[in-house]
Amino acid sequence: QVQLVESGGGLVQPGGSLRLSCAASVSIFSINAMGWYRQGPGNQRELVATINYADSVKDRFTISRDESKNTLYLQMNSLQPEDTGVYYCYSEVPPYDYWGQGTQVTVSS
Repeated sequence: QVQLVESGGGLVQPGGSLRLSCAASVSIFSINAMGWYRQGPGNQRELVATINYADSVKDRFTISRDESKNTLYLQMNSLQPEDTGVYYCYSEVPPYDYWGQGTQVTVSS
């Protein structure tokens, strides 16, 4: 059983930055498949970043991990209103997938 807890969301103006964190309840040292997804208003959940990035966030978002803290991060720069949504942390530990509860990101002036 893996528990994932996201934090760091909030309201930010266009052009601003946020850093999301995803704290795992187990060591992430051996977990290769971790990433971030998001779900915007009226949209399906979509991939943001794992090993690769969605085209819409390339050069603006950076995924990283600190294995000493069992934490996954998503640095988001140059945020735009279309980045608004609930951001979910994801982990795959075969044969199961695990998801966090999500953190809301709202980009608005």
